[in-house]
Amino acid sequence: MSNGYHNGNYRGGNKAPRRMGGYGGSNSTSNGHFGNRNNQNSKSSAGTNLRKPNWNFESLKPFKKDFYVPHNNVQGRHPREVDIFRQENQITLKGEKVPNPIQHFEEGNFPDYVMEGIRKQGFNEPTAIQAQGWPIAMSGQNMVGIAQTGSGKTLGYILPAIVHINSQQPLNRGDGPIALILAPTRELAQQIQTVANDFGSLSYVRNTCIFGGAPKGSQARDLERGVEICIATPGRLIDFLERGTTNLRRCTYLVLDEADRMLDMGFEPQIRKIIEQIRPDRQVLMWSATWPKEVRNLAEEYLTNYTQLNIGSLTLAANHNILQIVDVCQEHEKESKLGNLLQEIGNVNEDGGKTIIFVETKKKVENITRNIRRYGWPAVCMHGDKSQQERDHVLREFRNNKGSILVATDVAARGLDVDDVKYVINFDYPSSSEDYIHRIGRTGRSNCTGTSYAFFTPQNGRQAKDLINVLKEANQVVNPKLSELADRSGNYGSRNRWGYSSRGRENMFSAKHKRFDMGRSFDYSS
Repeated sequence: MSNGYHNGNYRGGNKAPRRMGGYGGSNSTSNGHFGNRNNQNSKSSAGTNLRKPNWNFESLKPFKKDFYVPHNNVQGRHPREVDIFRQENQITLKGEKVPNPIQHFEEGNFPDYVMEGIRKQGFNEPTAIQAQGWPIAMSGQNMVGIAQTGSGKTLGYILPAIVHINSQQPLNRGDGPIALILAPTRELAQQIQTVANDFGSLSYVRNTCIFGGAPKGSQARDLERGVEICIATPGRLIDFLERGTTNLRRCTYLVLDEADRMLDMGFEPQIRKIIEQIRPDRQVLMWSATWPKEVRNLAEEYLTNYTQLNIGSLTLAANHNILQIVDVCQEHEKESKLGNLLQEIGNVNEDGGKTIIFVETKKKVENITRNIRRYGWPAVCMHGDKSQQERDHVLREFRNNKGSILVATDVAARGLDVDDVKYVINFDYPSSSEDYIHRIGRTGRSNCTGTSYAFFTPQNGRQAKDLINVLKEANQVVNPKLSELADRSGNYGSRNRWGYSSRGRENMFSAKHKRFDMGRSFDYSS
């Protein structure tokens, strides 16, 4: 692959331009972490040295962002056929002049280099979020996309980003990125970079991935050499902006991925500081698995005339491919129940599926891992105090089946994409039902099936109604003990947040049961 820009400006078409400095830069992802747990005080003070540009006095060069040419098949479809497709794929929309969804990759009218990447990946057809999201994004519209983790949203914004970039003026020395993708955690940022690498390499679009907890040198060199796509966690990007390592004067395509998670982690002040550095006529795509008030407020403030795209229900819901099993028990019973459950899973898990056990504290992660190993199960663990090298090693062990059980805090609840996770166990029920949705979403990915278990104690009672709503929406049987807890805990009520709509069966397990049968509901009275 040769280095250097083409002479002259790229004018679009199907041939991808060559760009300066080769592709990819140094591979800063090798130093990855899972979480982005910056100190809260530093979050609130981040970006204090950044000056907000007065865009009214800036000379902004026009740029193109509408590249969508509807395929004849898409334009010619009868409105009723379009409505049926949207209903079958649970697509709901809010906005004006929303283009019809595509149903096949060929209908996207992508350049040849994009289609080559799609063929190389072996994809059969677009996911729902891609089918409807691509025409919106390629039309240059601002968009809010609400869809489950694992629904194909990363490709939903990467491909339009590449087409957007290849239709802009080439970068000059000192220019910052054209596309900026903000993500809440290092692990998610690294996974986004994997997709960007797969497709960007074919079009000579360079990227870098910057995040805290890793050396700044290689990340800074990538930015200084120039990259078209910057994938970043907010804290490290703010640091580089304050140092003058990069800038966002050329940024015209902004993605906020897992916006709800970024707000939950306290990144709102940093997000606002970053957006202030980007020209106001930018295109913005905001992606979220839930739709809480805080995310709605951010969208209303920074996205003008946006289209809202929902895949599934707007109520709190779980993936349909996951069988949810809830055990109402006392706190002191959980350890013995976990041992029995792992024994039962081992008896039926002949295909080598992986298991993730979620707990609340780092100390408990270590204790449970030690106890599991004592009984002969190959377990590894992950939490915020693990060093960078330890986390990378643990992830490799888990992915390579050398440790088929991962015990973790919520650092692994989002952005962890590991194949063959068949079981998720919530040893400690999380502090919010949204986190429950994301935890169990580590299984049942890419249309596979999975099973989740949760130990639900009276101390979790205030969340019982939310959980019941999740189970009912998924057509699962609700444990009467859970209903009793909900009644005793008062009218807590479900919030209008979105995970992903799903369907499955509810099962119940107990340490008393000698058999484990995936297809049979246990007797709640036992």
